[in-house]
Amino acid sequence: MRLVRWTPDDLVRRLDDVVAVYGEAMGYRTDLLEARRGYIATHVRRPGFRAVASLTTEGHLAGFGYGYLGAPGQWWHDQVLRALDPAARQRWLTDCFEVVELHVRPAAQGHGLGAGQLRALLTMAEGATTLLSTPEADERTSRAWRLYRRFGFVDILRDFHFPGDERPFGVLGRDLPLEPPAT
Repeated sequence: MRLVRWTPDDLVRRLDDVVAVYGEAMGYRTDLLEARRGYIATHVRRPGFRAVASLTTEGHLAGFGYGYLGAPGQWWHDQVLRALDPAARQRWLTDCFEVVELHVRPAAQGHGLGAGQLRALLTMAEGATTLLSTPEADERTSRAWRLYRRFGFVDILRDFHFPGDERPFGVLGRDLPLEPPAT
């Protein structure tokens, strides 16, 4: 397995694979995946865009992650902004790298791919803070939640509902830069 940095064009070229991994990891219906395809294709042109991919030795996509600088007028940013008080808005959203997607195929999970992808993204990220959202789950058993906690993410919002998704989400954040791993 190898971790590679992707350009916007790399991600767009592999958009079918990206959507397939996203669907497997999130368990979304096919109609939601088709809508998501269009969003992902537009995200690559946002300021501060960074992307990584985990590829098998044969070049198959095992996982990916990307993010960009959040800004007013972006759907996710505006949803979170409305839910925060003014002090939290200032603290978390003023200069924020949003981890938009971070996914690993279920069959490839548990081997450190997600941690490698997250570390690479946060190392490349611009901004003073970073935020992400993840479906609510038991933090003791959820790989995603355990990963985010290991990386120092703290609760910003809990049991938050985004329009169009019936599941509750946690919005988590941490300061940047990410400290290099201890040697």
